[in-house]
Amino acid sequence: MLDILFQFLKSGLFKKLSAAVVILVIGVLIIRVIMRLIEASLSKSRLEKAAHSLILSLAKAAMYILLFLIAASTLGIDVSSIVALASVLTLALSLSLQNMVSNIIGGFTILYTHPFHSGDYVEIAGQGGTVREINMTYTVLATPDNRVVSIPNSAVVAAQIVNYSSADSRRVEITVSASYDAPTQKVLDALVQAGTVDNVLLEPAPAAVITDYGDSAIGYSLRLWVKPEDYWDVHFLVMQRIKDIFDQQGIEMTYPHLNVHLDK
Repeated sequence: MLDILFQFLKSGLFKKLSAAVVILVIGVLIIRVIMRLIEASLSKSRLEKAAHSLILSLAKAAMYILLFLIAASTLGIDVSSIVALASVLTLALSLSLQNMVSNIIGGFTILYTHPFHSGDYVEIAGQGGTVREINMTYTVLATPDNRVVSIPNSAVVAAQIVNYSSADSRRVEITVSASYDAPTQKVLDALVQAGTVDNVLLEPAPAAVITDYGDSAIGYSLRLWVKPEDYWDVHFLVMQRIKDIFDQQGIEMTYPHLNVHLDK
């Protein structure tokens, strides 16, 4: 038994296995160092943080595949045959996993076209949220009510994307109705007063306009400009102030109703 073990230790196979193990160990350590360098480079780059995970995942996968091929070559395995087999398997997998391949391609498209950046508040196919991450297959959004939504990258590329954070300001528009009995200028002034709060930009200045004449009320619109991150805080505060100021000034905020007159 010892003779067999001794002969194995002296054989070329053992030397190849030892070399392959050493290559794998050293390779894994090198990959970890390279990954840390890539992470450091990405953190200093202007590339959006949402794209970091996609780049890191692809780089890690590519380096481990290369390490496997080097180790296989050390064992005397014909790497060219492995590459050919991998090509066939890749083709077969790409046909069976078309959705995943489409999502990966979609991820690259998002990184190239930059329709949004990490931290932007966007609406994708009707789903709103803050961009948290772009990984190999999904774009991850965090909604205002603390839900995490993962949208396939292929769906993101094909969908209509509304980016509310791309500009320096965003308009808050609140529509209300008031009775025909209320003087229009009084209502307009009350709306502007309600919209005069902190975090509302002075340029353009808050403005109120008449939008329509309904069956039982006049429609008004209050328009304010704020920074994107202040949108919801201002929206909710002004909504409350409109009702309070209308009550203070005796302005009736109407609702749909039907008057029935009976003639004797």
